[in-house]
Amino acid sequence: MLSAVPRGFRRRDRAIEFFGLTPEIVAVSTSMFLLGCGENLWRRFLPKYLQSLGAPITAIGAFGTAEDFLDGVYQYPGGWVADRYGRRFALVAFTALAAAGYTVFWWLPAWQVAFVGLALIMAWDSMASPTLFAVVGDALPKAKRAMGFTVQSILRRIPIVIAPTIGGLAVAAYGIRDGVRLGLVVSIVMAAITIAVASRLRIPIVPDDSPITVRHVWRSFPSSLRWLLFSDVFIRTCDGLVDVFLVLYAINVNGIGAPSFGLLIAIQALTTILVQVPAAHIAQRAGKKPFVTATFVAFAVFPVAVVLAKGFAGLVAAFIVGGLRELGEPSRKALIVDFAEPSLRGRVVGLYYLCRSVAIAPAAFIGGLLWRVAPTLPFWVAALIGVGGVAAFVMTVKE
Repeated sequence: MLSAVPRGFRRRDRAIEFFGLTPEIVAVSTSMFLLGCGENLWRRFLPKYLQSLGAPITAIGAFGTAEDFLDGVYQYPGGWVADRYGRRFALVAFTALAAAGYTVFWWLPAWQVAFVGLALIMAWDSMASPTLFAVVGDALPKAKRAMGFTVQSILRRIPIVIAPTIGGLAVAAYGIRDGVRLGLVVSIVMAAITIAVASRLRIPIVPDDSPITVRHVWRSFPSSLRWLLFSDVFIRTCDGLVDVFLVLYAINVNGIGAPSFGLLIAIQALTTILVQVPAAHIAQRAGKKPFVTATFVAFAVFPVAVVLAKGFAGLVAAFIVGGLRELGEPSRKALIVDFAEPSLRGRVVGLYYLCRSVAIAPAAFIGGLLWRVAPTLPFWVAALIGVGGVAAFVMTVKE
């Protein structure tokens, strides 16, 4: 007589089913977690690191603009590599390029060289993004994709709860330069482990039935996906105007220390982690659009909350709002994958983010110019643009 399945195994199987934890999802989510553990030790302090090397505020704004620009132009090539050579090759190659970028930032003799390091580390942040999207589409059915993206999001943010605070303590103890460089050493080690994990990925390549160009990929976009892209540009412009200046506003204007800013980032990430699983579970039944709408509203409110914050307690409330910006982010990503043809998933995601990031690339530089007028001005302008993005999404996108 066969013995009953142990209760622990039944619970594990239910958890695997609930969260969509296929081997492919586990592999890519682990990769995101490992690199996140390293990057979040120093990434938020990078503007301050550049400032310590003599970079003026306009150069820091230009650095943010370059980041957004590279985030765009790298996306489609990253999707093409993922579709043409496979998900495993793409993840290994892009992680290796990122490791080279960490090395450049560690060595950094002058702030101008930071643009070289940025060009390399964005291989993971941008080129790998279509691959991560495509794996969710390949491995999970439509109803489970929002949860698949939620798992990725949580494992990306768990390091954010801890690492920025540790990074802030390292900066306080060793100074901005040595503190950041210590975090970069950890990133290089994590990249090596990530390459080993990504090498285990096994997803077959789906060949194209006929030659595909960028024009073919764009024509495959249904109208709802194009409107989602349009509204997303407004929302990410809202974010891009202020994101690179958050650490400067908190430390230079509000007067908090680096460890306290790291704690704010941790609070923001913890808020996201707490709300995303229930949101994804409900979205499987109620639909994704309400949660994307809530996300866009939070993007519009966040800059106002930062400006109105008085002291550390006020900033805590503001960064809780910042955490709510990711409430429906898995649902938005799932919508993109739902709209994409299976054989074009990598390229559809790449072209979507190419268009979005190129469109918002000037935002950080413009934010720097507005900052020179008044540090609060980019935040108020960002909020107005965010309201426009909410309105565009609500009125045009159909799930």
